[in-house]
Amino acid sequence: MADEELHPLDARIIELLSADARMTNAALAETLGVAASTAHARVRALIDRGLITGFHAAVDQSRLGRGLQAIVGVTLRPGQRQESIRAFAHDVRRHPDVIQLFFLGGADDFLVHIAVDDSSAVRRFVVDHLSARHSVASTRTSIIFEYHRNAVAADFD
Repeated sequence: MADEELHPLDARIIELLSADARMTNAALAETLGVAASTAHARVRALIDRGLITGFHAAVDQSRLGRGLQAIVGVTLRPGQRQESIRAFAHDVRRHPDVIQLFFLGGADDFLVHIAVDDSSAVRRFVVDHLSARHSVASTRTSIIFEYHRNAVAADFD
């Protein structure tokens, strides 16, 4: 569905829920100036159509003892790329330190966003979980100083 086909009321619902996924249906309806039943039906339709794919909590990683975040660029070795890509994505995104995984076109094949307790944990993750994989040709690690999220993207397949 192209953006221009999205009803303005639906676009506003997406905007409001992206900012506050805990917004009650009553508050959503009041903000939109529609009946609660209308707001509920439109949200349900957006979910059914796959435009809203889930509701997420923003977590303060530092309060969980994971105050250091990093982005690791990963390049895979040539040869059997399709199998390597699938296996890498399947295994790495399940690691408890991984917050997000991006599959890219460009210099890196993947960007891996991690949250850990200290720089030693970053090193362990890169050396033990990425570089140790036969399919990984190289990694580049960047430490994140600040992180601002405007929206949550859907999973990709």
